[in-house]
Amino acid sequence: MLFEHLENCRLCPIKCGVNRKKSAGVCGVGYNPKVSNIVIHKGEEPPISGKNGAGAVFFSGCPMKCIYCQNMGFSQKGVGKEINVERLACAFLKLQEAGAHTLDLVTPTPHLPWIIEAIKIAKGKGFRLPVVYNTSSYENTEIISKLDGIVDIYLADIRYTNSIYGEKYSKVKNYWEIAQRAITEMYFQVGAYNEKQRRGLIVRILVLPNKISGHEKALRFIARLDSNVPVALMSQYMPVFHAKNDEFIGRKLSKGEYEEAIEIMEFLGLNGWIQTEKIERVTTKAVNWECSL
Repeated sequence: MLFEHLENCRLCPIKCGVNRKKSAGVCGVGYNPKVSNIVIHKGEEPPISGKNGAGAVFFSGCPMKCIYCQNMGFSQKGVGKEINVERLACAFLKLQEAGAHTLDLVTPTPHLPWIIEAIKIAKGKGFRLPVVYNTSSYENTEIISKLDGIVDIYLADIRYTNSIYGEKYSKVKNYWEIAQRAITEMYFQVGAYNEKQRRGLIVRILVLPNKISGHEKALRFIARLDSNVPVALMSQYMPVFHAKNDEFIGRKLSKGEYEEAIEIMEFLGLNGWIQTEKIERVTTKAVNWECSL
């Protein structure tokens, strides 16, 4: 499934058409899957991390070029290691053996053909963790539709509700229009997150200074879609890299700005997770995923 895209790539909304057997796409990814790190990660939302932590696979490359990305090394600079599909499947199984609560696929889109094949191989050998699609929501809806029955949990960010900001700060066109369609498709597949089923849609919003994230509009979109969709309202924005000197996002989020976002979330009757003033340090544990099937 989807291997034809490796010769004329249309996996993400940019649809760059690159033959990835010969060169990297706009995302920075070539033919083989490329992984930056594989860890037990306790910093995700409670349904993703559980008690033991999520089995997070951090893939290299990304179609978005966010100027404030805290994962700049592997998302934009290509830090990582190429592996084959058998080793990727083996890594999934190793995470399960290590007690991971879920399989958390971080920025998976450029690697989807290999990921799907690796999941099939791993399931043939007893893999049973819920599969989490951890995404910026800048997704090709046609591609997302092909993940029905493969993905259990969509962990979808809403970065902006004004595509002008998407182009300015993440170098992509039509972010909000594309994200709405993609999130709606995700919802139609799995519904709102259901704890008993360990399945469904969760939406994350990183609140940016000066309302650049458009969080009120984002929250209203979620409420219209289904008020049962849980929301993670994040306050930990830091002005790093090229965002440091920006006139709008070149500072931390203020306490008042975040409290206003919480009030809107509560007014709309949305549930989920908010952050206290003290943000705990995220812990990770390396997993020895070097193995062969």
